[in-house]
Amino acid sequence: MPAGRPRKPTALKKLGGTLQKCRTNASEPQPLAGLPAPPEWLSSRAAEIFRAHAAIVAQMGGVSIGDGAALALLASRLEKVELCTAAIEDLGAIYHVVSKSGERVVKWRPEVAMRSEAARHAQSLLAEFGLTPAARARLHNRVMKRGAIGTFSDIQKQPEIARNIHCMTLTIW
Repeated sequence: MPAGRPRKPTALKKLGGTLQKCRTNASEPQPLAGLPAPPEWLSSRAAEIFRAHAAIVAQMGGVSIGDGAALALLASRLEKVELCTAAIEDLGAIYHVVSKSGERVVKWRPEVAMRSEAARHAQSLLAEFGLTPAARARLHNRVMKRGAIGTFSDIQKQPEIARNIHCMTLTIW
């Protein structure tokens, strides 16, 4: 595994004005634009979370068909956080057992560690999609348009308006 920062995609270099032809990967795969569909293995709640976060990321201009697996993992981890939180609220964060010597011992429920691990994974994935305050601080999204555009759904409904967008940049500072 190479050391250092992950490579910046060519599209971001181009939009940010830092693209140099000599440093361009000619064989870099280009993702298909569009909203990915939730995979069948997601539960109904995870599919709801998937669709909600895909829509948010799409409004920010940063989702493609190829992002489905990462969004599914994010939705699955967020659902796990919800499930573990519900169990902790119902049963409490701790439980008591009696040791071999007859002493009463306080232990953390397994759901506490499971929620912590799922939250850690979810936070990492949220940052990948620019969905945390710190991640957004590193991103700059500006839209220069030739005509007035209302909401993101207006753009989706009217392809001629979408073509009038002069440039959409997502630049990592």
